[in-house]
Amino acid sequence: MTETVIIAEQLTKIFKRKQGFFGKVVKKKAVSDLSFEVKAGEIVAFIGPNGGGKSTTIKMLTSILYPSSGNASVLGFIPWKNREKLVRQIGVIFGQKSQLYYHLSPMDSYCVSAAAYNLSSREAKSRIHELAEQFEIEDCLNLPVKNLSLGQRMRCELIASLLHRPSVLFLDEPTLGLDIEAKHLFRSFLLKQAQKEGTTVFLTSHDVGDIESLCQRILLINHGKLLLDSPLQNLKEKYGAGQVLCVEKKSGKIEEISLQNKEKISELQKILSAQTFSNVFVRSIDLETVIASIYRK
Repeated sequence: MTETVIIAEQLTKIFKRKQGFFGKVVKKKAVSDLSFEVKAGEIVAFIGPNGGGKSTTIKMLTSILYPSSGNASVLGFIPWKNREKLVRQIGVIFGQKSQLYYHLSPMDSYCVSAAAYNLSSREAKSRIHELAEQFEIEDCLNLPVKNLSLGQRMRCELIASLLHRPSVLFLDEPTLGLDIEAKHLFRSFLLKQAQKEGTTVFLTSHDVGDIESLCQRILLINHGKLLLDSPLQNLKEKYGAGQVLCVEKKSGKIEEISLQNKEKISELQKILSAQTFSNVFVRSIDLETVIASIYRK
């Protein structure tokens, strides 16, 4: 039986702010009664629109924020009660925040992290060499972080997060701002590392490429509530038609027809019988279209 490593039970976070100096206190519920579980070794996409509660949830699960109510555990630890023990077993990457020292080299940052995680000099050196070779970043380890490209820096960030062999890796928009090639390399290296060491990955991203390349399951959140929990392979079948038939009329207009839509099929029969088309082809529905459709609903 696969071990459950992340549990959220009715997790809620309410932020309070004052309107003006003498104004009343306004409450905003960022996360509302959120419940889910993640098994060991899963790579899960935790997605939703901006302001949906994704980053707030990750911050509660990684002990950065206290919840207003509800419970959670990561690797058997309650994050806000067992912070020191938890952080030794998890890795975190926030796409807009760096854990590397800007004016120093990545190697300098790794030495500090190794000491914090009580890794011996020999163990740390071996691990850094292993990851740097795998991520093709050995030539950059002794350069100042400020001189690295964004793609190089993000690979160095990933090494920093994996240095102590975490059991769970939390990624919040890790490929933000990367170019296509850098994204491809980052995803490829992360997937290989997760498969090699059985790391559980909890990912938030607006980049559908991240989700399709890495994840087996999707948790969709909006207004702090969980709206969807589905295997990725079932998502198109359940919320989209998977494929649509495209009929290009002689006027140049393209009509897309879902084969699950009976009204559209009647229209198709009329178009074909009237011979007012110039071409017919099938198009697969991409994941981004499906997710956008779910957001609208």
